[in-house]
Amino acid sequence: QCLLSGSWQSDTGCRMLMSILGKDGSFSGSYLPGFAAGDSEILTSPLEGSQQDAGLVPQPIFSFTVRWRLQARTTVFLGQCYVGTNGEETLHTLWLLREAAESPAEDWKATR
Repeated sequence: QCLLSGSWQSDTGCRMLMSILGKDGSFSGSYLPGFAAGDSEILTSPLEGSQQDAGLVPQPIFSFTVRWRLQARTTVFLGQCYVGTNGEETLHTLWLLREAAESPAEDWKATR
């Protein structure tokens, strides 16, 4: 069974620390982007999310949002937790990053 709570690191060096899941599947934690490892200007940012009931599916779907500190941007992650044949848990995610746009004319470049 896949459990999101704990510490995770991505292939690019991003680090996440997720709290224990609530009864409703909610969790919170913190996120530090990989490029920030040597940059004291970038702070760890809070994250909040939810996981599908692991009792329904052993490899649950989850989502979470990172609210970047000191920056006008938010990132949303959507993915699934998989358990390999060796018992190792891995997260596969897609993400969208939204930055504040100066005007509706600039909206086209605000989401990556």
